[in-house]
Amino acid sequence: MKPFSIARLPRIEFGAGVVAKLPGILARYPGPALLVTGARAFTASTQWAALTSELRRRDIDFEHVRVAGEPSPSLVDEASALYRSRGIAVVAGIGGGSALDAAKAIAGLLRVGRSVMDYLEGVGPELPYEGPAVPFVAVPTTAGTGSEATKNAVLSVQGADGFKKSFRDERLVAEYALVDPDLLASCPKEIVAANGMDALTQLLESYVSLKANAFTDALARSGLQAARDGLLPWYEGRGDPGAARARMAYAALLSGVTLAQAGLGSVHGLASPLGAFCPIPHGVVCGTLVAEATRVNIAALRDRDGANPALAKYAEAAALLSGSVFGSAEQAWTALVGLLEEWTERLDLPRLSRHGLTATGLDRVVAHSRGSSMKTNPIVLTDAEIRGILQARL
Repeated sequence: MKPFSIARLPRIEFGAGVVAKLPGILARYPGPALLVTGARAFTASTQWAALTSELRRRDIDFEHVRVAGEPSPSLVDEASALYRSRGIAVVAGIGGGSALDAAKAIAGLLRVGRSVMDYLEGVGPELPYEGPAVPFVAVPTTAGTGSEATKNAVLSVQGADGFKKSFRDERLVAEYALVDPDLLASCPKEIVAANGMDALTQLLESYVSLKANAFTDALARSGLQAARDGLLPWYEGRGDPGAARARMAYAALLSGVTLAQAGLGSVHGLASPLGAFCPIPHGVVCGTLVAEATRVNIAALRDRDGANPALAKYAEAAALLSGSVFGSAEQAWTALVGLLEEWTERLDLPRLSRHGLTATGLDRVVAHSRGSSMKTNPIVLTDAEIRGILQARL
């Protein structure tokens, strides 16, 4: 067993109803709380009414920021500047990955006084973050990004000069992650599909990552099994919806842990420029590319690095996700790609062209795809191979 190191994780509270612990957790920090939510869904729910009522009952002062769409550096800078003088003692992010990432970044900047652009990877001066960060509490209301368990806040600027980059530091990790499957009950089907495939992709990519280890492998296998048993039943309305939501909340949480510790791969390497240059939701990118990226990875490994342990792991993933036993590795690899293709179709995940990508834009995406995620892909792909992944899903 090769040596490994595990970075800081939040205290994790998992289970139906654990969101009720949030007011008590916020009360541990003397001073106002800043609540960061999405634009509408959670604040229109009975949980929001119950939370704010309890905060008032406990005389906990709070401010509220809404995040519509993927967070931008300007949103984070403006919110940080607005509330810096309020003496915010704790930041709670309640929502999907966008709300959590925004909350995480704001918590990191409230006591610093700099623009987040100073810290973004691959953008600006990339100054070392010295903190301190305001304590952060993460409450996911979707099952996909795993942001509740990571140290990075992903921020985006869309357009011709756009980018999608991370503000990343261990001091940004949440103090608490409250993972309550009941909060997923109102997720629309398209969010279930896209976020679920994001979690699945993160589990698979971290499982075969160059930095994978025995600890992350165990979690990735458990997460893949949970996604197998939870995603399609939840999306298709089969069986016990509460059980399916719990499995996907668990799978998403584990995907955040494994990506934070082991890194990702080619799908997420492509997701960064695709999300910057086109209005393509992150989970849609993952869901539409994961089958083809897996096929290309396996072919490249077989051609150039046949002893790479990722090949055996892809075969193991096929068995985990299908519940089948295969007579050979070749059968398993074929089955894995076929299963991922089938899930992409059953979940109605669109092709890239539906979100504005054209053949003329492929080279630009390829040129900007070799960020931190691509560096832990199990094999270095050629530009032609990366372009082929995109072309196949155009």
